[in-house]
Amino acid sequence: MLPMQTPQSPDLPRPENPRFSSGPTTKRPGWDPANLALESLGRSHRAALPKGRLNAVIQESRVLLGIPEDYRIGIVPGSDTGAVEMALWNLLGPRGVDVLAWESFGQGWVQDIRSLPIDDVRVLEASYGDLPDLSQVSGDRDVVFTWNGTTSGVRVPNADWIQPGPGLVICDATSAAFAMRIDYERLDVITWSWQKVLGGEGAHGMLALSPRAIERLRSYTPPWPLPKLLRLKSGNSVQNGLFSGSTINTPSLLAVEDQLDALAWSRDIGGLEALIARSEANLAAVARWVRDNAWIDFLAADLATRSSTSICLSITDPWFKNLAIGEQREAVGQLTGLLANEGVAFDIGAYRDAPPGLRLWGGATVETRDLERVLPWLTWSYDHVRREGAS
Repeated sequence: MLPMQTPQSPDLPRPENPRFSSGPTTKRPGWDPANLALESLGRSHRAALPKGRLNAVIQESRVLLGIPEDYRIGIVPGSDTGAVEMALWNLLGPRGVDVLAWESFGQGWVQDIRSLPIDDVRVLEASYGDLPDLSQVSGDRDVVFTWNGTTSGVRVPNADWIQPGPGLVICDATSAAFAMRIDYERLDVITWSWQKVLGGEGAHGMLALSPRAIERLRSYTPPWPLPKLLRLKSGNSVQNGLFSGSTINTPSLLAVEDQLDALAWSRDIGGLEALIARSEANLAAVARWVRDNAWIDFLAADLATRSSTSICLSITDPWFKNLAIGEQREAVGQLTGLLANEGVAFDIGAYRDAPPGLRLWGGATVETRDLERVLPWLTWSYDHVRREGAS
């Protein structure tokens, strides 16, 4: 494709906040660093005050999400990725494993599990936009899955497909927690990170373990060596301090305060139901626009599986579909570049492993009016790219 002419800016309302990245995501409305408590900064994270702040993140997250009291929650290194890796390396091995993959991160867990010396691994796959056949999942086996596919915009509609049995259910919930209704009692391991729905800072993961997961941890020692950063046991004993604010490595206490600020905002606006409602309103705004624009559609064809956070869109216009994949990516890059240059939308291209398209974050920290304002800009930008490409 040839270089584009720079178009004249349209007379359209502009979003007040153009940050629609799917991670890190935008800060909460009204965020101000002056609101953060700073008494813990410069202190040892093992001192009483900072440790209390770490434990406050754990307890307030439990209450806001509605995680059962007998589940243990810890703050771990490496963001959501680190939390999932800890679960895989510490808990898998005693029985067969079903791994569900319908987008990039699910495929990543497939690769990691296959790198472990586990004889019985079954992969249930689907292409971008679809879910695997959930009825094939067996309660006799451990299962690993993402609740919401961040790179495909496809979520499981509920937890009804999870069959009771001796197997553990390990769920990567990072782009679903705080935005979707999750039946935690059907899950044994839940992971998420601060930089998704609540717009926190990166590098910190959250790991919640059911009593069944704790019992597996106590009774089973994997045959492979575990790096120090991934160990949930010290010798043969569970590291209980992890679940009360003692972290494996040094956390950012500034990020801790930022997360506490996000949790307080969530409480103030009405808690989990309010967060879910804000995200669903964002999805509804995009759905109205998609209905009125023939050139674009959701990557997830099934309404019941469409994500309200990672809203992934496919360009269906015949001109675009007839381009080679490399040219499609170039066209998307031109489209998103125009929007970034105008300062109306940042970081909205599809994930690098996904089909060429667009991805708008619709989590609770995004204001619906900003999404409503940016959508006509997408049409303007696409129309210009198409005209230039067809000329």
